[in-house]
Amino acid sequence: MKKLTTAKIWQFAAGQFGWAMLSGIISNWLVYFYQPDKTAISQGQTVFIPQGLVVLGIFTIIGGITAFGRIFDAFTDPMIASWSDRCTSKNGRRIPFLKWASLPLVLSTVLVFWSPVNKNSWINAVFLLVMILAYYLSITAYCTPYNALIPELGHTQQERLNISTVISFTFIAGTAVAYLAPMIWGVFIPAFGRVGAIRVTFTLMATVAFICMLVPVFCIREKDYVDTVPAKESAFRSLVATFKNGEFRKFVGSDIFYWIALTMFQTGLPFFVTSLLKLPETMTTLYFVGMTALSLVFYVPVNKLTPKLGKKKMILFAFAVFSLAYFYTGFMGKMIFIPATVQGLILTVVAALPMAIFGILPQAVVADIAQSDSIRTGSNREGMFYAARTFAFKLGQSLSMLIFTAVSTIGAGDGTGYRVAAFGAAVFCCIGGIILVFYNEKKINGIIGGQR
Repeated sequence: MKKLTTAKIWQFAAGQFGWAMLSGIISNWLVYFYQPDKTAISQGQTVFIPQGLVVLGIFTIIGGITAFGRIFDAFTDPMIASWSDRCTSKNGRRIPFLKWASLPLVLSTVLVFWSPVNKNSWINAVFLLVMILAYYLSITAYCTPYNALIPELGHTQQERLNISTVISFTFIAGTAVAYLAPMIWGVFIPAFGRVGAIRVTFTLMATVAFICMLVPVFCIREKDYVDTVPAKESAFRSLVATFKNGEFRKFVGSDIFYWIALTMFQTGLPFFVTSLLKLPETMTTLYFVGMTALSLVFYVPVNKLTPKLGKKKMILFAFAVFSLAYFYTGFMGKMIFIPATVQGLILTVVAALPMAIFGILPQAVVADIAQSDSIRTGSNREGMFYAARTFAFKLGQSLSMLIFTAVSTIGAGDGTGYRVAAFGAAVFCCIGGIILVFYNEKKINGIIGGQR
């Protein structure tokens, strides 16, 4: 088998840049678009779906739609993973999925924001639900096989760490580009109006994403780097066998709470900036891009320190710092002795290092667990390990969206709900760190090392 060169790693990572951009559009702007605050409405944002509370008077329409979409997404992960693990295509088990999922993913992302009725209507809510389901099915069909390639392309721990580092860079870069949206749609507003400008912006971004997602399809011959026998287990049996791995269960339990916290924070960031700090929405872009740029400074140190300190210690440190950052966010706007712009800058600086650590290491941990399980059981279920991880944390994300959209309505107009969301994110992050303490990294490394 060939060794993946640096150039090939970057070609592989281009796919991550593409789907991360689309994921960033949905994660960062969906709620902002469909449950706008007073600032957005005053700037011409149309209210497309009913805003009243539903389901026991707790969950909003957009919260219910996004939560259901993520639950649907979570349950399709094992199905897609099983199909990929058992795929017998001459082009490999993973690349064919990347090829055929790219276009549906792009189209569904754009159409999520293209409500058919230009006013508040239940038709828009139904249309949004359908497009959200299409989006999640498409992104699962791309991302699950894509992630499964990490332990297959990387034949050693260092190679897997290098791949994880590069794709983390392109993931953050893609997400950062998604945060540039307000600056881009601001240019188009005079010609298309606010809603039209947003749609044009997301269409242009999606076009770029489509090109990037096809780069690994046409530049990497999977069979040259991967020599695995397709799995024969059914989706259910493979999923059950995957969750029987005790160390995987511990890591996934920790990961669930990390994603609950992160989703609440990412969804709330535009509101933290506009409602708590009373700053223009374009500052959201500046803060996130600044956070991203600063986190990149830590990529090389993280890559160098991890083999010495271990992935577990690094991630535990990141949990602690992120918890402090989220807790601090809950007080933003109240610290009148610090200018609002500086308060946002402090958050940017504090969150940069844990952002780099979480961007690189979790993927590498799953790759290690998947390889150790393959050595121990003789079954090649790499795709199912990543699907099982996403199955679990997407259920957590569903809960997160329900919580955020519900608590954000507390004290509507004064930002109390957004503060509650920030404090809640800090608590969930702490719980995730506590669970990770029980993960036995030495056991996993021992199994991998025993093969050599």
